Amino acid sequence: MTNTLQATPTWYTMREHLLILDNIGRRYVLRVRDLPKEEKPREKIQTRGAAALSTPELLAIVLSSGTKKEGVLEMAARVMHDYGEKGIMCQKDPAQLAKELGLPAVKAAQIVACAELGRRFFEKNEVERPVLRTAREVYEYVKDMRDLSKEQLRGIYLNAHYKVIHDEVVSMGTIDTNIVHPREVFKPAVEYAASGLILVHNHPSGSTEPSEADIETTEQLVKAGNLLGISLIDHIIITRGEYKSIPVNY
Repeated sequence: MTNTLQATPTWYTMREHLLILDNIGRRYVLRVRDLPKEEKPREKIQTRGAAALSTPELLAIVLSSGTKKEGVLEMAARVMHDYGEKGIMCQKDPAQLAKELGLPAVKAAQIVACAELGRRFFEKNEVERPVLRTAREVYEYVKDMRDLSKEQLRGIYLNAHYKVIHDEVVSMGTIDTNIVHPREVFKPAVEYAASGLILVHNHPSGSTEPSEADIETTEQLVKAGNLLGISLIDHIIITRGEYKSIPVNY
């Protein structure tokens, strides 16, 4: 006798990837065409409102379509998982985004344009910028980085009162002095007239111990900051449940 699959599949969300579960426990990442009409992002936002959609579903609407190799829902979920919400919102260079995430140039441009709109609306309505005085406060501020699957270096730029005035992804991938150039780190500091900056990078491995490259890069950036008169206040390694500062007083 042949096994018959359930007529009505079981639907659920896990880590914002839309999956389908059949009666023998197999899981599939779905494409938009596989979804019931009421679960498709465009239909869902019309009937249930934007608040009912996950962040990847909202991004899927912005991207509109996927590629031959990757459906739009898969693409949106991967972008959010690899780059993080704040990382996406702070990215201004579509070419860099396309390179780091393996996206078509048009898709990267759509994401950057959407992020720029969000930034402009946010800046007009922002009441108070966060103040970061401790490593713990920084850890809470960058909590979207904790679960990233790739290593990311982020710069948080502060004024003289430790208020955040700018925040952006400096680089993706393993931290190395050959990749992380002081020019790229301090350029936003000069542009936004920052008094100091905090660097944060995640270790997907779960270890908060700095590598030799982490320490060497920090030393190089401290020296560059001293020449420019812009303090590197802290360099923090974060994981899902821990954080640790790399000493910057050399």
